[in-house]
Amino acid sequence: MKGLVVKNTGSWYTVRMDDGQLLDCKVKGNFRLKGIRTTNPVAVGDRVEVKGDEGQCGERFGWIVAIEDRRNYIIRKSINLSKQSHIIAANVDQAFLIVTVVNPTTSTTFIDRFLASAEAYRVPVVLIFNKTDLLDADARRYQQAMVNLYQTVGYECREVSAETGEGIDELRPLLAGKITLLSGHSGVGKSTLINRLVPGCNLRTAEISDAHNQGMHTTTFSEMIPIDHSPLTIDHSAAQTEAVDNKGQCSMVNGQCSYLIDTPGIKGFGTFDMEPEEITGYFKEIFHFSKDCRFSNCTHTHEPGCAVLQAVKDHYIAESRYQSYLSMLDDKEEGKYREAQ
Repeated sequence: MKGLVVKNTGSWYTVRMDDGQLLDCKVKGNFRLKGIRTTNPVAVGDRVEVKGDEGQCGERFGWIVAIEDRRNYIIRKSINLSKQSHIIAANVDQAFLIVTVVNPTTSTTFIDRFLASAEAYRVPVVLIFNKTDLLDADARRYQQAMVNLYQTVGYECREVSAETGEGIDELRPLLAGKITLLSGHSGVGKSTLINRLVPGCNLRTAEISDAHNQGMHTTTFSEMIPIDHSPLTIDHSAAQTEAVDNKGQCSMVNGQCSYLIDTPGIKGFGTFDMEPEEITGYFKEIFHFSKDCRFSNCTHTHEPGCAVLQAVKDHYIAESRYQSYLSMLDDKEEGKYREAQ
């Protein structure tokens, strides 16, 4: 039997089987021993092979015994396990990175690290600047400067307020027929945004901590939410595992389901499995100017005739983007996880 992993609650996975039923599954023990150096060998969005089983009380569950080849994924270094990674989601069509300039503040370093990782694994990103209703004149000018920066680099940017609904309708066409990962810091409004985009979803939201101006985690696991329907839930009281109140369907465009992948908020974004010479290619504008460097192995840090350094000096490359590039080089040199504030 085969299916799609639509929810991860730690040791258990919810798989939507190809016949439409939902099945609670665990990973087969020896499956973890195949050299997969991740904290989660199976991720939401994975296509998997499942073998059914029954518990002592007759309840039905399954064992995940194989994963189909992934076409892409978003991955980051685990905070406490520097030699392991954490796969945020697999087989996505695009990612929405939710950004806020106030309450809480999203740094350009965090944005750049996420964008570089997405470039590495061929995942298109749209930057969603949320909480426009909270901006005073200075914050609005700062946000516009950020929008201009990333649009110039080549990333699509949208300014919205999930709280008031401003700009939300303009996002809907971007989601049609696609699997979209939502990511960002805790407190940037992912759950509120999903509640706007998926009527009846009713995800729990939380206030921002006044003490630290940081979000508090309301999403504790990753879940694929079919657009236009309620989140997938499991009726554990039934002998047969089945969907509850989701009509068993997702929004279809050209034969492709439309899903949002809700993920827990992340504080830092440690890059994983990138060689120093590859990082240049994950910054679009740096890669563009690097072609004119005097040396083919230029690191763009000190070499004479470096076109990238000259472009930074001439303001063709933003200083913030260049500093993000240097911080990622520093990660590779020191072999450490760096938290992006």
